Amino acid sequence: MIIANPIYDTVFKRLMENRRIAQFFVQTLIGEQVDEIAVVPQEYTYKKIRTKRKKIEGRDEEIKEEIFSIIRFDFVATIRTEQGEHKKVLIEIQKSRKPTDLIRFRTYLGEQYQRVDVVNVKNKTVEKALPIVCIYLLGFTIPKYNTPSVRVNRKCWDMITQKEIKHKSDLIEALTHDGYFVQIPRIQGKPHTLLEKMLSVFEQEYFIDEKNIVKIYDHSVDNDIIREMIEILRHTAADPKERRSLEAEWLALKDEEEFEKMREAISSLQQENADKDITIADKNITIADKDKIIVDKDKAIADKDKIIADLQRKLQKTNKTQ
Repeated sequence: MIIANPIYDTVFKRLMENRRIAQFFVQTLIGEQVDEIAVVPQEYTYKKIRTKRKKIEGRDEEIKEEIFSIIRFDFVATIRTEQGEHKKVLIEIQKSRKPTDLIRFRTYLGEQYQRVDVVNVKNKTVEKALPIVCIYLLGFTIPKYNTPSVRVNRKCWDMITQKEIKHKSDLIEALTHDGYFVQIPRIQGKPHTLLEKMLSVFEQEYFIDEKNIVKIYDHSVDNDIIREMIEILRHTAADPKERRSLEAEWLALKDEEEFEKMREAISSLQQENADKDITIADKNITIADKDKIIVDKDKAIADKDKIIADLQRKLQKTNKTQ
């Protein structure tokens, strides 16, 4: 079956706009029952201003471009814990193709800690900071983590007795968070568990075009919601308008990659020039130091010559007196 690559922002957005798929995606990743989830995720965009040179009527001119990329999605979900309790949490999903987005991840996470939501507490509605669950879909790999999915859990420990504290605190829940990391390049092989079957949709293999937009999905599907995901991806790959949209996104990504390479090359050359300037400056200082040593030696010799001349004059004067 030919399907669209869900790693593209446009395709992933289409999947996450489906409430059933979003709910299934989140609960399969975090391993907890999601009873309710927002129907439409709150969508954010990343804006970047880029300056590039372009020939206009034979002249090189600088043009400023605005690049927009959908990179993150938020859901407010109600989770049923293993103990049968319900808790309302903020689910944050961020996608990234490169590890240099770390600062952006941290900045956005800081913004999320400032958010509050209305919850029911003892039959009253109050504003409350929700616990945060972070899901990161990475288009690169983390060294030494040879698995497609990694879970980072929080545990509370009594530092005196060295025993785990099972009781949950609203304060601690609001100020810390669990993390789930999916390394998309490590998704491969025949899937067995439900999590593996869902992640197999994101597998970056068996592409039939050089732009990695569409691929062949050959795994068997025995889950209704995964089948629904596949159907959305199949329709996206078959629709000419959707394909043109994905090609435009691919061109924008390639253009940005080339721009980043040029920027890094210029930065490297500037650093080399700066290093050369430092080397030349060091050599000039060394020459100046040597010149100063020579001047000091010449002065010392001149001083000695003066002393010798004075002694000679005194000696001649003494001889004449005798």
